[in-house]
Amino acid sequence: MSALDAIDRAIVRALRANARVSNAKLAAEVGLSPSACLRRVQLLEQQGVIRGYTAIVGSAVADEGIAVIVQITLERQTEEYFNRFELAVRRHPEIKECYLMTGGSDYFLRVEVESAADFERVHKDILSALPGLARIHSSFSIRNVLQARRPKA
Repeated sequence: MSALDAIDRAIVRALRANARVSNAKLAAEVGLSPSACLRRVQLLEQQGVIRGYTAIVGSAVADEGIAVIVQITLERQTEEYFNRFELAVRRHPEIKECYLMTGGSDYFLRVEVESAADFERVHKDILSALPGLARIHSSFSIRNVLQARRPKA
């Protein structure tokens, strides 16, 4: 993958603010023709810079569930332990995000569940079975305060 130039960075910034922007509007915003802009976006997708698009659903959705923040500490901090853990995490759709961290914990997970009872199942059947665990620390979210910046009006 080559380094991003100023136009690529402008495209990524614009798509972070509004991934549904039309190609014509995006092209005008970054100073390209629509065809050149589309080629750039497709190349960014092929290179893995843009890995996908998503919808951020508001709290008005009745069955959005509960977000649980889970801090994981592994028995050892070796490449083998990291690789085994990361491979196992990818197999479970309940784990929505996973970050390798610095500081007191090795990993930070965001898990989505329907209820406390559902989290008990996830904790017992999934989290506790992850390879190389030394410690699991879980915190339930009360509400989402900030998820993503809204596009400028």
